[in-house]
Amino acid sequence: MSQIEESVEVAAPLSAVYNQWTQFEEYPRFMSGVERIEQRSPTLTHWVTQVGGVRREFDAEVTEQIPDERVAWTTVGGEVRQAGVVTFHRISDDRTKVMLQLELEPHGVTEQVGDKLGFVRRQAVGDLERFKSFIEKRGTETGGWRGQV
Repeated sequence: MSQIEESVEVAAPLSAVYNQWTQFEEYPRFMSGVERIEQRSPTLTHWVTQVGGVRREFDAEVTEQIPDERVAWTTVGGEVRQAGVVTFHRISDDRTKVMLQLELEPHGVTEQVGDKLGFVRRQAVGDLERFKSFIEKRGTETGGWRGQV
């Protein structure tokens, strides 16, 4: 299993940053390789990804969600095996730190080599930077789900 820990500071209020993160169907707008996400229930999403020419589909379940604090998940179906948590930290009224902890199991030789070469870590860093840019340019979140799991 590989473990990734990365963070980014976003020039937006904590609630706006958290609200945007809960909008799973918007992820393709800032996550490379994510083609589509379908929200099937408040805690279940279906992902379609394509990375390095390899297409994968899987389900992920939100295992913990505390508004303005954290969102944790694990995969529950498909070829992808991962679990993670994103935490949100107020720096000031208009700055928030987003911290990602991700544990994943590379599937197949190509993914194992890509992981060892740092591809997965670079992708996570890029996704966080694109998330930062996405919400900062918009000036507000596209929606939000404030439920607790």
